[in-house]
Amino acid sequence: MFEKLEKLMDGFLEQKVPGYDCVIYKDGKCIYRHSNGYADLENKLPIKGDERYNIYSCSKVITCTAALQLYEKGLFDLDDKLSKYLPEFEHMTVEAEGEILPAKNSITIRHLFTMTAGLNYDRDTYWIKKGIEETGGKCPTREMMKYIARMPLHFEPGTHFCYSLCHDVLAALVEVLSGERFGEYVRKNIFVPAGMTKTTFNLPDDELDTVAINYKYYPETDELKPMGRNIQEGFKFGSEYESGGAGCVSTVDDYIKFLEALRKCILLKRETIDLMQTNQLSESQLKEYWKEDYGYGLGVRCPIEGQPNTDFGWGGAAGAKLAIDMVHNVTMFYVQHVMNPPNDGRFNVYKCASEEIIDNRM
Repeated sequence: MFEKLEKLMDGFLEQKVPGYDCVIYKDGKCIYRHSNGYADLENKLPIKGDERYNIYSCSKVITCTAALQLYEKGLFDLDDKLSKYLPEFEHMTVEAEGEILPAKNSITIRHLFTMTAGLNYDRDTYWIKKGIEETGGKCPTREMMKYIARMPLHFEPGTHFCYSLCHDVLAALVEVLSGERFGEYVRKNIFVPAGMTKTTFNLPDDELDTVAINYKYYPETDELKPMGRNIQEGFKFGSEYESGGAGCVSTVDDYIKFLEALRKCILLKRETIDLMQTNQLSESQLKEYWKEDYGYGLGVRCPIEGQPNTDFGWGGAAGAKLAIDMVHNVTMFYVQHVMNPPNDGRFNVYKCASEEIIDNRM
């Protein structure tokens, strides 16, 4: 079983991926777990399976789950104006053809989930730098929204799709609605119920050595360089910033528990999960979204009419990838630790695995 999958993943090592780890569950049982390569290439330390990883945008699914828990409690409606809860987003501006003009549309919470708010992923702007300076490098999540809200939007909210800081703002919304720091809310309401003991949005300095070395690939020179163990600069603005879009640190064993808790409807009701995996983008917005065989739901790639895919999920900047398939009762988590990954084939990991599961009628 899974010979094709293993061949695909072992091929990543030839493309300068130092190592990988992959786990698949079917009907609540682990049917596959395999790793190969190194967690620390320079010191030839092989992957043991208990390493922590900076999972970057795989954090987004946790953040969206947290927000949807509060949605289930009736604390907001998807089409509520964001400014109802975060007032600094009331009077937004839009940059158009060299001019900065008042926005005509209001940002809604649905826009945050679906990356259609008009925000961008420019983490090196004047306002973010000002936020870092004025908070003394701490950058508390809720406080940083006052600076992000000063950044001109790239388009009128709701009119286009643009991958952005939307889910970082969603984390701040969770703080406002729950009355707790984002990291504490997810610990109590997601990590503890799912049995996740090694996952956090705020890793203590004395636990940094539990994280695998993060690498970056440079295609111009075909080089792989170590970048240390911290979340890479720009994704975490300061010591108290808990990035809902990219700030989570987890392990393979922990993250699959999260996926299983979602699949089993422990963290969210089934109707909420169905909503989460329902395409939210218009026909024109889908043309701006880069996954041609998927739609985009409430923070996840999702099945779309006319395509055979039955899974929903997302991926991370260092190459991690998650999948939840409610039709076949399958969850999968694949992780590597390379920024600017050289292996485009990682996008096919779940497709390859699901074909073998279905072919063998598992």
